Amino acid sequence: MTGFSLVCLDMAGTTVRDDGVVETAFAGAAQALGLAQGTSAFDEALSYVRETMGQSKIDVFTHLFGADRAENAVQIFEKDMTAAIASGQVTALPGAVETFAELREGGLKICLTTGFSPATREAILEVLQWTSLVDLALSPADAGRGRPFPDMILTAVLRLAIDDVRTVAVAGDTVSDLLAGTRAGAALVAGVTTGAHTADQLTHAPHTHILPSVHDLVPLLTENA
Repeated sequence: MTGFSLVCLDMAGTTVRDDGVVETAFAGAAQALGLAQGTSAFDEALSYVRETMGQSKIDVFTHLFGADRAENAVQIFEKDMTAAIASGQVTALPGAVETFAELREGGLKICLTTGFSPATREAILEVLQWTSLVDLALSPADAGRGRPFPDMILTAVLRLAIDDVRTVAVAGDTVSDLLAGTRAGAALVAGVTTGAHTADQLTHAPHTHILPSVHDLVPLLTENA
């Protein structure tokens, strides 16, 4: 893996299993703002949430409810997410922890990226006991813009003192992950099929590889070193 220096990995759907709590938290926020479940408006909003998985939650809620109501929606969403995390509904996807260990053993740095707020991100890291397993974790608030913009990946490059973005690998389960990695100039941009978007959806986005899971990234990095 000597050809790479940094791996940026998405959280929910790539390294973290959420068992639908993101959609449940969205439903709670939407209903609190008057969008009744079972209506066509609710279904359309849920479809948009699924389409934009991985993107900044404030951006998603702003699109759906307008800037004036988005902050309230995010607060409700974050409260429900915090409760779900605390109750053990968020767990590690198979192979995630092993991937961290193997990347570290190979001398690579690891950055986790997410569309969640820093508070939700840190709650997940604490519950999963991942803080010491990675070098950095970033949310859109830490970088300027969320996915599909490349800001979080480029922020990781700067903070971790990576000399060349062409030594960066990116993996995620959404089209937004693949767009962000490509726009950042990463040498390897892999979609994984354990999360929000299907292999077909990922295939139609810019990418270098489509993988069954994040753990399949390790041999790929070794092959491409």
